[in-house]
Amino acid sequence: MNMTEPDRKNVKRLSLNIRGTVQGVGFRPFIYRLAKDIGLSGWVSNSPRGVQIEIEGDSAQLDDFVCRLPVEKPVHADIRSVQKVYLEPAGYKAFEVRQSDLAGEKSAVISPDLATCPDCWNEINDPGNRRFRYPFTNCTNCGPRYSIIESLPYDRSNTTMKIFPMCAECRAEYEDPANRRFHAQPNACPACGPHLELWDSKGKILSLHDESLVQACREIMQGRILALKGLGGFQLVVDARNNDAVRLLRKRKNREEKPLALMYPSLVMVQSDCELSIEEQSLLTSAVAPIVLLKRKEKTQTAIAPEVAPDNPCLGIMLPYTPLHHLLMKELNFPIVATSGNLAEEPICIDENDALDRLGRIADVFLIHNRPIARQIDDSLVRVVVEQAVVMRNARGYAPVTISLPVSTGSCLAVGAHLKNTVALSGNGQIHISQHIGDLETKAAFEAHKKVTRSLSGLYVFEPEKIACDLHPDYLSTKFARQLNLPTHPVQHNYPHVLACLVDNQLSPPVLGIACVGTGLGTDNTIWGGEFLKVDRENFSRLAHLRIFPLPGGDKAVRQPKRTAVGLLYEIFGEQLFNDSRLAPVNFFSETEKAILLRMLKQKINSPLTSSAGRLFDGVASLIGLVQENHFEGQAAMRLEFAIDRTITDGYYQFSIEGDKPPYLVDWRPLLDDILKDTIKKVSPGLISARFHNTLVEIIVAVAGKIGEEKVLLTGGCFQNQYLTERAFLRLRQSRHQPFLHKRIPPNDGGIAVGQIMAAAGEL
Repeated sequence: MNMTEPDRKNVKRLSLNIRGTVQGVGFRPFIYRLAKDIGLSGWVSNSPRGVQIEIEGDSAQLDDFVCRLPVEKPVHADIRSVQKVYLEPAGYKAFEVRQSDLAGEKSAVISPDLATCPDCWNEINDPGNRRFRYPFTNCTNCGPRYSIIESLPYDRSNTTMKIFPMCAECRAEYEDPANRRFHAQPNACPACGPHLELWDSKGKILSLHDESLVQACREIMQGRILALKGLGGFQLVVDARNNDAVRLLRKRKNREEKPLALMYPSLVMVQSDCELSIEEQSLLTSAVAPIVLLKRKEKTQTAIAPEVAPDNPCLGIMLPYTPLHHLLMKELNFPIVATSGNLAEEPICIDENDALDRLGRIADVFLIHNRPIARQIDDSLVRVVVEQAVVMRNARGYAPVTISLPVSTGSCLAVGAHLKNTVALSGNGQIHISQHIGDLETKAAFEAHKKVTRSLSGLYVFEPEKIACDLHPDYLSTKFARQLNLPTHPVQHNYPHVLACLVDNQLSPPVLGIACVGTGLGTDNTIWGGEFLKVDRENFSRLAHLRIFPLPGGDKAVRQPKRTAVGLLYEIFGEQLFNDSRLAPVNFFSETEKAILLRMLKQKINSPLTSSAGRLFDGVASLIGLVQENHFEGQAAMRLEFAIDRTITDGYYQFSIEGDKPPYLVDWRPLLDDILKDTIKKVSPGLISARFHNTLVEIIVAVAGKIGEEKVLLTGGCFQNQYLTERAFLRLRQSRHQPFLHKRIPPNDGGIAVGQIMAAAGEL
C-alpha cells in the first residue's frame, strides 16, 4: 500500500551510495518498486562504484525505506556497505531510473553468472510463449553476467550483447519497471538475440536454430563427441553411459585417468546414483549450480561408464544451468560427460573459430552460438566438508569473488601460484579474485594468465603500485611479475595459504596455520609442505614441520610416487633399501635405475629436500601398492583417501615430536615403519590408509597442543581430503581448539593470490 503524500514542509532528501553485489541482480527495479510503494520521489542509477540513490520524503518514509532495503533486497544481491548523506530537498516530482553514472573510480562488485531461474524455464517450456525453446532466455534473476561484461558499470552497452539490438517487444520489457526483465542486460528473444548453429569439424554449417540442438542430441546418442559452446567457454560432451565414447574422448583429449565431470538431467536421477546430503542438494539446485563432488551409493547398479572416473568412489556432478543445457538434457534424458573444452593443460576455448582449430581433432561436431564470450570461465567445483561447502575451483557462479578488507593493502596485483592459478587485485578496501585459470604448464596457459590479468585490471581501470608473487624464481607467474617493472614482493608459498584462510573467515591474528601442500619453496631453499606456521600481524614463524627427506629426480618424483617412496625409505634404511625385495616400490626399478637412484641419493644430486605432506601421501600410496605413476596432479593422494572408503577405525601409527621448544620436528619414520609391518602382514590398503590419515590428525592435534594457539587454520591442497579434514576438525574441537576451514577461497593453490596480497600489505 502506498503511503500518504508527505508534508512538503518536512521533506528531506537522502543520498545513499550502496556497494556490494548490486549490479546485474535486479537491484534498480527493486529500488524503483520500493520507492513507489512507500511514496518517495527521486532516482536510482548504476555507477562504477555500485548503486547511487537519492530519495525525498518525510522522516518516517525515509526510515521505512532504509529498514526495508536490506530485508527485501533481491535474493542474489549482497549489500556490503551503505553510505548515507542528508541533503537539501531538490523538489523531485516522481521516482525514476536514471542513466548510469560513468564518472569516478570503478569498484562495483560484479555479479557472477547465475543459473536459469524457474520463471524463465517455465517460459521456455510453454508452446504459447514467444521464448518457447529459446536457449538464450534470461531475466534479472538469472543468466550471463561476468562472462559477458566488458567494462563497468554493468549496462548492455558495456557487454558482448551490445551487438544484438533489442526488438520492440524486448525493448518494452527492458524499459518497464514492473517487468522482471527491466534492465536485464542480456535480454533477448528469437527475433533479436543470439542463435544456434551446428558445424562439422571443418566449420561447415549442418543445421540452424532449434534443429541444430535436436541434431546435436542425435549425434551424442550415436556415440559421437560434441563440442558445445556454453556460458564461459566450450565443453566436450559425450554419452556418459557409453564406455567406448568416453574412452575415445580421453584418448583424443589426452586425459588418461583424471575424473570427468558429469551433467545429470535431474536431481532425482542424481539421487538414484549418489548419496546426497541436504547441503549437497542445495548446492546442486542453487543459482551457482557448481559441480559437486558426491559419493556413489554402495552396491548401486549405475549406467555411468567405468571410464568416467576409474577406481573412484565419487562422481563430480552438476545439473543444467543455462537454457541451452536444460534443453539439451531434456532431449537426451540421460547423464552426459561435460568436461572442459581444451587439450590437457591448455585453457578452455571461448571462440568458435579457435575451437575448430584446437578441438577439431577431438570433437566430431560443434554446437555453437554467436553471443561472444568476454572471458573464459570454467565450471566451479565444490565439496561439502563438515556440513559446509568448500570451493575447490572458483569459477562460474562464484567468480569474481570480492572480499572487503579490514586493513589497507594499497593497490596490489597478485599473480598467484604455478598450479591452479588465479590472480587477484586490491584497492579501495577490497580484493577482487579472478576465476580459475589453471596450471601454468604451457605457453597457451601462460597467455591465458596474462589475458585474465589484463581483463580484471581493465574492468576496474586498475594501476598497481606493487606486485606480489611466489618466492619460487622459476614459476612463470613470478617471471611475469618481474617483467612489470614495479616493486615486487616474493612471498613464501605456505604463508599465503594461511592468510587466505584467515581472510576467508574474517579472522585477526594471532593464529596457527597448518599448511599441508605438495610443493612450496621455503626460505631455507628446501621444499616446504608440512608446516605449522604461527601468524601474527606482520609475519609468520615456522614453529614445527615434518622431517625432511630427499626427492630423487626432483619434479620427476612428483610424477612418480615410487621415487618419493624411495626417498622416504632411504631416510630409514639408507642404501640397504635396494637389497630388500619386501619394500614394494624398489621392485618397480631395474638394476640400472636402482644404481642411478642410489648415486643420486648418496651424492645429493638432483634430490631436493622436502617436508611436504603432499609428497608423504604420494610415498605411502606407492608403498602400499596403490599408485606408482601420477597421471594427473594429486592422483596418488586421491587414491589413498578413496582406499579408506567405508573403513572405520580410530587406530593410528606411532610418531614422535622432537625438541623441547619450537621449531618442533615431526618424525614420520615410526609411522612408516609401522606401515611396512602392516604391508608384510597383508593388512588391507583401506585399513592402512585409515590409520595413516588418523596418524596425521593426531600429529596435528599434538603439535597444536604444544604450540598452544586457540585458533587453528587448516589449509593447503591436502585439506581437500574430506576424511582428513573432517577428522582433524573434530579432534581439534575435542582438544579445545577453534578449527577453521576454507569456504569461498579454495584451500589449494587457487587461494594463493589472496594470501599474497595480504602478505605484501605488511600488516594484518
